[in-house]
Amino acid sequence: MPHIIQESSPYADVYETHAGVVFLVGEHAYKLKKPEDFGFLDYSTRELRRTACHREVQLNRRLAPDVYEGVLDVTGADGRPVDHLVAMRRMPAARRLSTLVREGADVSGELRRLAHLIAAFHSRAERGPEISKQGAAEALRGRWADNIAEAHPFQDTVLGGRLEEIERLALRFVDGRHDLFRARIDEGRIVDGHGDLLTNDVFCLDDGPRVLDCLEFDDRLRRLDGLDDAAFLAMDLERLGAPRLGASFTRSYASFAGDPAPDSLHHHYVAYRALVRAKVACLRHEQGDGEAGDEARLLEQMAQDHLRSGAVRLFAVGGTPATGKTTFAERLADRLGAVLLSSDRIRKESAGLPPLHSAAASYGEGIYTAEATRRVYDTLLERGRGLLDRGESVVLDASWSAEPLRRAAGTLAEAARADFVQLRCTAPQEVVDRRLAERAASGGVSDAGPAVAQTMVDTFAPWPESTIVDTSRPMPDVLAQALAASGLQPDAQP
Repeated sequence: MPHIIQESSPYADVYETHAGVVFLVGEHAYKLKKPEDFGFLDYSTRELRRTACHREVQLNRRLAPDVYEGVLDVTGADGRPVDHLVAMRRMPAARRLSTLVREGADVSGELRRLAHLIAAFHSRAERGPEISKQGAAEALRGRWADNIAEAHPFQDTVLGGRLEEIERLALRFVDGRHDLFRARIDEGRIVDGHGDLLTNDVFCLDDGPRVLDCLEFDDRLRRLDGLDDAAFLAMDLERLGAPRLGASFTRSYASFAGDPAPDSLHHHYVAYRALVRAKVACLRHEQGDGEAGDEARLLEQMAQDHLRSGAVRLFAVGGTPATGKTTFAERLADRLGAVLLSSDRIRKESAGLPPLHSAAASYGEGIYTAEATRRVYDTLLERGRGLLDRGESVVLDASWSAEPLRRAAGTLAEAARADFVQLRCTAPQEVVDRRLAERAASGGVSDAGPAVAQTMVDTFAPWPESTIVDTSRPMPDVLAQALAASGLQPDAQP
């Protein structure tokens, strides 16, 4: 956010950012770039600043052609240029998106129009092999590593000590999601976008939004996943204390862009953008901005929170018959936006039977032989692996009565860089008996009757790694317990 260094007036203002100074005079604005080399951007020579000014005008005319007027020379007494300014039409400060959000204005309509504008901009944005390279897992990993390295000098002086976990969670996600990032490239999601979409640079005018100040100093950083571009604004809305507006904006963007990205990717990109801005806030703090330190720590916390929420998880929800595992698994998957895979349904599917068709048999017979069960679990894990690789969290609904099966699921989670959450459902015996009686009367996907259920109780291998959930309790309480076991807060958003 620009820092005002002169008393505000209707005619003239001066604003300073970490990289430049903006002079507001009458109906115009003039931007001067600081002669600084920050490592990630270099304006240290006049020629570099001149090139950056022309590039800024060219690129920003894509979204705001009526705002960017051109480049002016600053001349010395001898008439020779000593610096350069970007000349712009001055935007009304009262219509700045950040101002409207801070004032509590209803900006839902403006955000929807903005989401449509950005999605349309991305639809016609430049694409190509060189641009697509920046959407690969290796490129994203490199950007994370660069930003963490650039933030590291501030770890003990400005930031709050979260960088180590941020690095671990971020790189773990990227390293396990190569299939997801390849799919994003194949779908044409990587574009030459804006790269620095902040609420302070969006103006909500009567004839539509104007989006200013794209990232011009490094083409690679502007070449990004469209969802990453949109996540920048969602992050900034959350920084202003409006996380629901941020989530609403990204939902609208995804709808207009026809983008079914998993929730984990939304969280990941918001986290990345939060760390980028935390680093920038550290630089502003170093330049004397007294409020920037608090902002840096807030953004660092946001990055950590979103990485935790966006971690890909594999849930093994098990238990003996009629302990409520299927109902609980369905509710858990719905709560987290995860994909539910059921062993009962896969078993019927493999046998060529409709899900509700009864195939009741004695324990270990019919479609329930040991070999058939092994194939069911192999299919369950194979499908789960494909989903985890694409960034989807997965709930596996099965009995998980044998330790080798659980070990196989844990191996899968480790290979996919996913958290493995083991939940064993239980219920009082009278509840189990009632559920078995109701199932016998009305039918269902599961074929287990009282005799099979008792045999499974007798043969169920100890499961000390699991969290026990009593499904006879109110479902909100059971879900809260499961979220806690997953490292999530009860109010965590998918």
